[in-house]
Amino acid sequence: MQRKKRILFFAVILMLALVVLSSGCMGRSPAVVNMQSDTQEMITVTDALGRTVEVPRSPEHVICSGSGALRYLTYLEAQDRIVAVDSIETRESKYDARPYALANPQFKDYPVFGEFRGNDDPEKILMLDPQPQVIFKVYSTSGYDPAELQKKTGIPVIALNYGDMVNNRADMYQSLRIMGEVMGKESRAEELIAFFDATIEDLNERTADVPEEEKISCYVGGIARSGPHGFQSTEPTYPPFLFINAKNVAYDPRNLSTAEVSRESILGWNPDVIFVDLSTTQSEDKSSALYQLRNDNAYRQLSAVKNGEVYSVLPYNWYTQNQCSVLVDAYYAGKLLYPDRFEDVDLEEKGTEIYAFLVGRGNEETGRQVYDSMVNAFNVPAFTKMEV
Repeated sequence: MQRKKRILFFAVILMLALVVLSSGCMGRSPAVVNMQSDTQEMITVTDALGRTVEVPRSPEHVICSGSGALRYLTYLEAQDRIVAVDSIETRESKYDARPYALANPQFKDYPVFGEFRGNDDPEKILMLDPQPQVIFKVYSTSGYDPAELQKKTGIPVIALNYGDMVNNRADMYQSLRIMGEVMGKESRAEELIAFFDATIEDLNERTADVPEEEKISCYVGGIARSGPHGFQSTEPTYPPFLFINAKNVAYDPRNLSTAEVSRESILGWNPDVIFVDLSTTQSEDKSSALYQLRNDNAYRQLSAVKNGEVYSVLPYNWYTQNQCSVLVDAYYAGKLLYPDRFEDVDLEEKGTEIYAFLVGRGNEETGRQVYDSMVNAFNVPAFTKMEV
């Protein structure tokens, strides 16, 4: 009898030791991610690089790498499934013009898995608890190559093209659909695409038949490109102008990318109305478009400056393109350039509607708070006549 008890005792001790040893060996290695995935239904998606990636269906834990990836997840109303953020979400800054972040202040409280612009840290990712089951990565040439990051972490990495609202809208829609499929948000992805298409179509329909000879010429300066720039930084295909069929003096079919135009070109164009992207005011020195308009004697001779036709607009690029702010800017420019065509539009209500739908989960109060925060994010309010 005593011998049987001793055998049973040692058997229990052996089993406990095996359990502890097994847990210790598993740790936070990539194998854990794969074992967790085995308990879920798996799907296969083709990412923007043509890679076939197997991922859990509708994962509960993800991270977003690169400029704008978390913005898209927020549009899909799946931001509550992140387990960590990149460094831009937690750093303190005097200015912030990212609507998705303003609507989600809780992002500042998450662990950091790497530096902004896609400079991920595999070791920090493997230390996260819970472990992400999927990594979404935009601008895949920044930081780790997606395949290499996947190999180092053992976590599926889905590469996405961020796209834009003009020349690469198909890429933008593809990314929303891929993310939507993985996150189980297919219907929301289609709602987003329909919203963008309908809003852009509304802007176009209001202005498509304006005769060319009746259009007021305009220019936008101070467009950000990986940081603030001066008055000569513009956008030939500036979406707010394109959507309302405005006469953008900087439009050049031979160069459809963000451009640094010459001072002489601006003086030669002599636009009737000037818009200033408020991202330029971050500089607070001679490199600011506002400073240049106020202190350059040649710019002082521009018709728009002499006539007081200089207006402020929300930043176009802030951790890459802000689609919701682009649309709000378009309605503002439309009301200014074609007041009779936008007479029925209340800008605050339209801005509230856009922000609520895209980043506020449809909550009107959140949409209004984001709109107010965006308008007053800088020393100069947006959508006002500027004193130059």
